[in-house]
Parts: sequence; C-alpha cells; structure tokens
Amino acid sequence: MEHSLVIVVVVAALVFDYINGFHDAANSIATVVSTRVLKPGQAVVWAAFFNFAAIFIFGTAVAKTMGSGMIDLKVVTSAVVLGGLIGAIVWDLITWYYGLPTSSSHALIGGYAGAAVAKAGPAAILVSGWTKTLLFIVLSPLIGLGLGFGIMVVIFWLCRRTAPSRVDSLFRRLQLVSAALFSLGHGANDAQKTMGIIASALFAGGYIATFEIPLWVELAAYTAIAAGTLSGGWRIIHTMGSKITRLQPVGGFAAETAGAVSLFVASSMGVPVSTTHTITGAIVGVGSVRRMSAVRWGIAGQIVWAWVLTIPASAIISAATYYLLAAAGFR
Repeated sequence: MEHSLVIVVVVAALVFDYINGFHDAANSIATVVSTRVLKPGQAVVWAAFFNFAAIFIFGTAVAKTMGSGMIDLKVVTSAVVLGGLIGAIVWDLITWYYGLPTSSSHALIGGYAGAAVAKAGPAAILVSGWTKTLLFIVLSPLIGLGLGFGIMVVIFWLCRRTAPSRVDSLFRRLQLVSAALFSLGHGANDAQKTMGIIASALFAGGYIATFEIPLWVELAAYTAIAAGTLSGGWRIIHTMGSKITRLQPVGGFAAETAGAVSLFVASSMGVPVSTTHTITGAIVGVGSVRRMSAVRWGIAGQIVWAWVLTIPASAIISAATYYLLAAAGFR
C-alpha cells in the first residue's frame, strides 16, 4: 500500500508542478505579451524553453531547503506529502479561477506545513528553515520593486536624448533577453520546490538512502513546469500584464530584469521565494516611475490580500486533507 501511495505522491507532485507552470506562466510572459513584443503562443514557447533550460545552469539548493530544511523529516510520510500537495493544488486552482496572481510556492509551503502539523503538531516545523523564507515573503516584492524602479530610472537617464522610436525598437529586442532570463529564474526556483517534495517522500519511504535529488526527479520536475507554462494561465496574464499598470517594452525589460536578478540571487542562496511576488513588485516599481497614479493600487491591494491568505488557506486545506487520508488508513 505504501509503495502505491508513493507513486500517487510523485504523480501528484508533478501535477502540482504542471499547475505551477500553468498558474505562473503569467509571471514569465505577461510583460512581453502586454507590450506586444511576442504573440501569446510565441511567448509561452519562449518561456517554457527557458524554464527547462534552467536544469543545466542551477543546482539543487532550493530543493534541499524545501525538502529537508522546513519540516522535520521524522514526521514526513507519503500521506503528509500528498495532503500538502492537494492543499496547494486546490488553492492554486481557486486563485487561477479568480485571476489572482498568488504564489504557488507559498501554497506548497503552507500546504506541506499544514499537513505536517496535522500529523505531529507544531513540533513538526523546523523554525530555522522558515526564517529566510518568511523574511523573503516581505523582501522579494520590495527587492523587485526597488530594482524595477532603479533600472527604469537608469534607462530613462541613459536614453534621455534618444528618440522614443529608437528606444522602443531597442527594448523590443532586449525584452526577449529579459523574458528569457526571468523564465530561467522561474524554472530554477519553482521546479526545485517540487523536486524537494518528491525527494522527501522518497527518503521517508526508504527509496533513497540519503537526502539527494535523483536525476530523474530533476528531469521530471523541469519537464512538468515547462509543459504547464506552455498551457498558459490567461486569466492571470491579463491581471499581471495590464491591470496593475500599462507597460511599454522599456518597462517590460526593466521589470523582467529586476525579477530575474532577484530570482538568481534567491536560488543561489537556496531560498524558495515567490516568483509572483517578485515580478509583481517589479511591475509596480516600474509603473511608479512615471507617476504613482499609473499603478492601479486597488488591484495591487487585492493581490496583496491574496498573498496574505495563501499560506494559511493552503495549510487549512492540506490539514483537512491529511485528516481524511488518516481516517482512510493512510498516515
């Protein structure tokens, strides 16, 4: 029975990874689509390719933090992991339906924690592993905002004597590069979270002797997130690309570059951050350079409330799911 449950966990984890790509496609392509640099179909292919290409560039530091640094592995079972995944999937689908760009990462973190606490109580939480993650919930949008604002100001200063048509033409080409870089960062950080979850289930079940990430897990996770990105989450793309603020190619380049830098740094530190928070902060920073009223703060406020609710909501759903699994004999 345990063997079958581990298989279900691996499949559920890859389904979550697919939904993550589907839900977070907006993060990678919203700006490049809203500025009309690429058509939607072209943009998702571009983003998906670089989502997968991250496997050749980044290591597994985030996966190890996610899999073994946040929850005590002694309490982890296949039922705990499956409960966490189901909670994250349900919350992702709810927020996708309403077009809210919430964090799939925080849904997974909250879900994993909720199921673990349901099994073993608060002692299941490794406080040391949560410190950087919780800190970056606040820091990642602020870093994205600051970098987006700063890059935009520098570009305006450097191009102050350049004809607007030349600036537009240049940044239409450069935005292809910035979109690729952000997609690399998105794939690196988000695919690794699923890799860590799968590895924790394999370790708890005795299928791997030490907590390492098998190559097949890496390949499967990167393939799943790239496939999800190819499917695109059009409701959220509309929110990210046009509802928060209107972007030109120069602004799209600045936002994507700011987001990419933030994700590269976080991934190198092994911190599982939210790509959604990062790029949303960067878009707000870019929009506010023109004037504060260029940002639709009402929409931004709705997004922030969805962020606040993500971890507790997914934790509650996952805890309820674990109780149902335990009642069915899976512990």
